[in-house]
Amino acid sequence: MPARLVSSPYLVKPHQKVKLSKFPTAETGRYRNKEEAAADLEQHRQRLDELQELLTADCKRAVLIVLQGMDAAGKDGTIRHIFTGVNPQACNVIPFKVPTPLELRHDFLWRAHRNVPQFGTIGIFNRSHYEDVLVTRVHKQVSDKLVKERFRQIVSFEEMLAENNITILKFFLLISRDEQTRRLAERLADKDKQWKLSEADFAERGYWPQYVKAYEDAIEQTSRKHAPWFIIPADHKWYRNVSISGILVDAISRLKMNYPKPDFDPGKIKL
Repeated sequence: MPARLVSSPYLVKPHQKVKLSKFPTAETGRYRNKEEAAADLEQHRQRLDELQELLTADCKRAVLIVLQGMDAAGKDGTIRHIFTGVNPQACNVIPFKVPTPLELRHDFLWRAHRNVPQFGTIGIFNRSHYEDVLVTRVHKQVSDKLVKERFRQIVSFEEMLAENNITILKFFLLISRDEQTRRLAERLADKDKQWKLSEADFAERGYWPQYVKAYEDAIEQTSRKHAPWFIIPADHKWYRNVSISGILVDAISRLKMNYPKPDFDPGKIKL
């Protein structure tokens, strides 16, 4: 599977110990500034557009992208800036909000499975099934024993998807607490951005240490060759975008895809 071949300094290897404080939040790699990265980001966008067309034409596999992060980490911005050029008919974004009454009457993976992308498409989970081992754990709605069972079920679920030609790539957008403070303050000061906020966003800040621990465990327990996690430095939005888009291009380009042959002889067509 292509994800096994992706080379990235941000890849979390299977069973690797994860301590988020050891990972950079403001790194910019080989780029000194946003302007230096702009050309690569545009190249990645164009290549993603080409790869998506091939994915749709081949129609034998799908790509599932999972985005997780603290509030204001930039999940929406990542989607907007990376996928701005792809065909919207073959790219679906699924936001995972508070479970609906219908969703609560099913197993916790039901709402994830019903939204897995169909062959020929890219699916993006803005938050995901991981909320049920993060938010629920932090607020003690589930026991540690149940969380451990859910880790096992998630690994099995993702393995089943991978065996059915779903390429899974999971990204944790790592921002510092200071950067989150700056972004929330910026939204508070801008009337056009205040709609993005809720009182819950500020209440959740009080649980920062608990979320760090929950994310460390979730990533450590579920990063596998068939569904790897990447911990992306996200204090600089532009670097977040060029890093993730580069990984996507690398992974998707490794898929064995071909344009199907037409069911007629084009040489015999006379216009």
